[in-house]
Amino acid sequence: MGTAHHHPPRLLLRGGLVIDTDPHPVVHPHTDVLVEDGRIAAVGTALPLDDADPDLEVIDARALIVLPGFVDTHRHLWQAVLRSAAVDESLDGYLGRILGDLAARFTPADVYTGNLLGALECLDAGITTVQDFSHVQYSPEHSAAAVQALREAGIRAVFGYGYPVFDDAARRADWVRQVHAEHFASRDALVTMALAPVGPSFAPDEAVREDWLLARELGMRIAVHVQAGPVAQRPIAALHEQGLLTAGTLYVHGNSLPDSELRLIADSGGAVAITPAIEASMRFGAPMAGRLRRAGITTGLGADAVTSAPSDMFSQMRAALMSSHFDGDNGSGASQIKAADVLRLATAEGAAALGLADEVGSLGIGKRADLVLLRADAINLAPVAHDPIGAVVTAAHPGNVDTVLVAGRPVKRNGRLLYEELGGVLTEAHRAAERLGAPLP
Repeated sequence: MGTAHHHPPRLLLRGGLVIDTDPHPVVHPHTDVLVEDGRIAAVGTALPLDDADPDLEVIDARALIVLPGFVDTHRHLWQAVLRSAAVDESLDGYLGRILGDLAARFTPADVYTGNLLGALECLDAGITTVQDFSHVQYSPEHSAAAVQALREAGIRAVFGYGYPVFDDAARRADWVRQVHAEHFASRDALVTMALAPVGPSFAPDEAVREDWLLARELGMRIAVHVQAGPVAQRPIAALHEQGLLTAGTLYVHGNSLPDSELRLIADSGGAVAITPAIEASMRFGAPMAGRLRRAGITTGLGADAVTSAPSDMFSQMRAALMSSHFDGDNGSGASQIKAADVLRLATAEGAAALGLADEVGSLGIGKRADLVLLRADAINLAPVAHDPIGAVVTAAHPGNVDTVLVAGRPVKRNGRLLYEELGGVLTEAHRAAERLGAPLP
């Protein structure tokens, strides 16, 4: 079933163009990376190892760019079976059609297929960690299906238990407790749980307090969409007034928030996930990367909704970099967003935003070996010598992804996803799309 789980205890990536991302992106040519027991054991030039050792698998990385796997801090994976269904829709149109009409028709099997397809497309494009904001939890069976798909795909994920937007009856604390108890007994697993409540921008104070206290009771982080109104015009201040402003909370978007709200996020140890492609297409407001950088807020990138925007991190990095040029304060000084800053958002800073900075996001010794290897000799990347970081951010695409490791285990090799039943997943995705109302091509 799924991806083969066997791998040698030791893996050596020999002679790659290595890009580390912490404390800031830096290029190390002709560098080796040693992986042992799923973690990074050594990084250096000409590591003194016997390449003929039968217990050592060697990957010739001399034509490859080696960097930490990308971290997507905000995506609705269940929507993979609704790909491009709302490209030209406004936010209201998306809410009505996708989160209203179609979401309510999702069976647990549809959620399973969407999550599996969505997780596999992440891995195929070098995204090794994803925060799955799963606001389609109509029943514990929907939750079980979502979690099963994440685990089967082999991706590192934070499953965000989210309430359906237009179904108050599904906001059940006992369901959250049940899902937490049944599927998340171990905190060390590849898939962990967060709460993804509706939040102060859209829900009354009493509901917000119940949700935040539930997350506190279960020891879960919170991920929440925020904007100015329609309920709380100052949602972060509303949390502060209730004593609910918690470190480690991930706020999503926030384009319409004033600087005073951003200061509260920064002071509380919160983080922000931005999804620049969606924020532009659905007119959420001015670009956020520069504002968040000036506010000193840990920031991650996300694809958000593949109903309306591209799914890969290369597209998100480009959207962040290009849109930042329209930030009035993003001049040529220290606040200017550069390619290296955007690569950090997609890796180390995204990991920090999810509370995973000690685990992933850079090539620090002892971190999980979540890695992506790109073909440096691809026609759209060569020659990378001038600025490898700039090339990754502005020129690369998912077709350049040669190899992907999660915890040292290959999930993609030589440009091919290793998931054995991919054809079956695609068949089920087509069936779900047809049943949910998509016309056949």
